Amino acid sequence: MLFNSFEFIFIYLPLTIFIFYFCINKKLRLPAILSLVLMSLVFYSYWNYRYAILIVISIALNYLTGRLLHGTGRKEIFIAGVSFNLLLLAYYKYCNFFIDNINKIFQTNISSLNIVLPLAISFFTFTQIAYIVDVYKNRNIKYDLASYSLFVLFFPHLIAGPIVYHKEIIPQFKDEKTFKVNYLNISAGILLFFIGLFKKVIIADYFSPHAALVFDLAEHPTFIEAWAGALSYTMQIYFDFSGYTDMALGLAYMFNIKMPRNFNSPYKSNNIIDFWRTWHMTLSRFLKDYLYIPLGGNRSGKLRKYINLMMTMLLGGLWHGAGWTFVIWGGLHGIYLCVNHAFRAAKIEINWFIARTITFIAVVAAWIFFRAKDLKTAFNILKGCVGFNGIDFHPEYATKAEVFFIILALIAVNTLPNSIQLANNIRPNIKWLAFTLLIALVSLTMINNPSEFLYFQF
Repeated sequence: MLFNSFEFIFIYLPLTIFIFYFCINKKLRLPAILSLVLMSLVFYSYWNYRYAILIVISIALNYLTGRLLHGTGRKEIFIAGVSFNLLLLAYYKYCNFFIDNINKIFQTNISSLNIVLPLAISFFTFTQIAYIVDVYKNRNIKYDLASYSLFVLFFPHLIAGPIVYHKEIIPQFKDEKTFKVNYLNISAGILLFFIGLFKKVIIADYFSPHAALVFDLAEHPTFIEAWAGALSYTMQIYFDFSGYTDMALGLAYMFNIKMPRNFNSPYKSNNIIDFWRTWHMTLSRFLKDYLYIPLGGNRSGKLRKYINLMMTMLLGGLWHGAGWTFVIWGGLHGIYLCVNHAFRAAKIEINWFIARTITFIAVVAAWIFFRAKDLKTAFNILKGCVGFNGIDFHPEYATKAEVFFIILALIAVNTLPNSIQLANNIRPNIKWLAFTLLIALVSLTMINNPSEFLYFQF
């Protein structure tokens, strides 16, 4: 079930809201929480009910691990708990990638396993690893099963983030304010949801086929075609992920739950460090807290700092997908970060416009690997971007309208306020009601065959 589908907007969401607020009205807090647990399971089961069993088992074993750590603090239990999560992720996400590479290296013919990647496995695995690590460090952490289950399953963040921490979500399930009707939260939530829907169905879905033409069909894209394809995907993933994030935060607001920001105008960044502070912010936070700092962070000298940055970003790339294109994407961002930190250490300053342009081009170059189906395609598009495939002013795989909308999108992402800024200024009055109704009507009329959000595949 997709956020941008009629069955979600007109059936699932109203029913879930009704049950939750009915329980609140009757002062039934535990049933209110359990209703969200149940409806979140229904939401997840919509794709494949078999994997609902998997996520229930995962929650049960991780919760049990947390309780055992709370009672004993034994290192063996901690290692077993983290290993379970990593092995689960490795089996479902990386097993065939490993087999394919073994076959290529050793010229073997091992058959790939018939494995379907469970939806959101990367997200709910990281969420629960963080919980186990925190309980191991602080044995005072203890939650009831209902709250823990909702923390993992809460449908707004379950499929594609944000990657939430238990300490910022579960306490809200005990907060008096969560179980009161808050019209400002509901208003902000509805506005954010429809802003996100607008970004997805009007903007991201427009750029999607244009990007696909170049990445999937053009064998040797010319200069204009390569840049049109690369920039179309750059805008597609921006508005797709930004749209999903807005919808997720908006949905949480409707239930008086505040989730961490995950997206804050990353294409306005003047350097790669700032880009990673504003793009997929909760993934950056997780990688920093549970990988970069445990590796030593910047505490062991510059060389070690750069090695830690590279390792963190390479694993961050691999987290996104089991493929060398994702590894190279992560590696490129690792190199970018190392160069950025070196420039800062040397106190080299660059004009903000030049810095933003360089940063943006670097991000676009990395997105080419992220989107490409294989390395050959990625390098062909890069060759096109530097003119090695020729320049054709009447390109087959790019249109004047596409170029116009790319320019329009570039202006928008660099000048307009982001969704969070809009939501923070919302007031329940006629002006905001009219604005919300307008973008809702425009978005709903454009829903035809709802497409998945890009981050659903991770």
